[in-house]
Amino acid sequence: MTSRDSAYITGTSSFLPNAPVANDDIEQVLGMIGGKPSRARRIVLRNNGIRTRHYAIDPTSGVATHTNAQLTAEAVRGLADEHFSPSTMDCLVTGTSRPDQLMPNHGVMVHGELATPPCEVVSTAGICVSGITALKYAWMAVLSGQARNAVATGSELASLGLHARNFEAESAHRVAQLETNPEIAFEKDFLRWMLSDGAGAFLLQPQPRSTGLSLRIDWIDILSQADSMEACMYAGAEKLADGTLKGWQQYSPEDWNSRSIFTVKQDVRLLNEAVAYQTIGKSLEQAKTQRHLSAEAIDWFLPHMSSEYFRQPMADCMAASGVSIPQERWFTNLHSKGNTGSASIYIMVDELLKSGRLENGDTLLCFVPESGRFTGSLMHLTAVDHAG
Repeated sequence: MTSRDSAYITGTSSFLPNAPVANDDIEQVLGMIGGKPSRARRIVLRNNGIRTRHYAIDPTSGVATHTNAQLTAEAVRGLADEHFSPSTMDCLVTGTSRPDQLMPNHGVMVHGELATPPCEVVSTAGICVSGITALKYAWMAVLSGQARNAVATGSELASLGLHARNFEAESAHRVAQLETNPEIAFEKDFLRWMLSDGAGAFLLQPQPRSTGLSLRIDWIDILSQADSMEACMYAGAEKLADGTLKGWQQYSPEDWNSRSIFTVKQDVRLLNEAVAYQTIGKSLEQAKTQRHLSAEAIDWFLPHMSSEYFRQPMADCMAASGVSIPQERWFTNLHSKGNTGSASIYIMVDELLKSGRLENGDTLLCFVPESGRFTGSLMHLTAVDHAG
């Protein structure tokens, strides 16, 4: 196989489970910890701007309606049309924050759900950036000529870990310990109103599709700041006073429950202080130097934002870096689709591409941050008509 000059996103798909859930209905689906409504809920929802989101949970029974692998498989099936069938995949690359199990990897579970013929399967780990690392592998597989086509996915099944039943042991432990009815720590309660479920998939091929628009991937940059930044978002661990993480294997099974070890946690103070500059600020500074990036050359900016709270800090960092893109050129569906983590950029691109608002030659700058230990990623796309 020989390398190619370009690789294109020729198909996009997204899958959001069940009916949208409005703000006032969240606790009907996720439950109330200790039987009491959260006092943090209204504050967090007022700041994050999310109005509806989707959960893969039956609101009546509390039982999961989909696994993460099933969500992802549905997104992949959504790529099928008269030009492509998942049965012809050369390469499947999946990214997710929370696979259904520790082993085997998420990708082979998705492949099993699809029951398509044997192909190369790769999974990328991480948090929100796992979706873009999956896409970068798929892009490089097609560019290098190692694959005739590749499917990349981002998916999240956050709701099962956010359900009230996961915190009952910790709540009971604290009641016994403090003889009060304390709320769950804000670092955990905060995320119950921030995260939701969904999956997206892209088909990558070496030529544009024969009809309509394709998106040429011009470059993808991923920049970790873990050399200087401690963990901010984590699961399966506890954060110690010195900023290091103590992993789940160093705790007893009793601690796993009483300390909610496996729930997702966020150091909110560190997040507010550092996330904007450490992710978009530093990424733009590098891209401006190495990619000669300029705001004037970008038609659409697609930021993965976990919350509207970060819109202005993000805009301030962009202005300081000299790449200030006017907000009328921003596109986000956070308000209606929620924060779907690694799937968010897939779901955004899918909606914009299918909206009819893109034109041949339009340039897109996609931004995906991750607060794990602060990673920023930028992707530059160009809309290309089938006629070239």
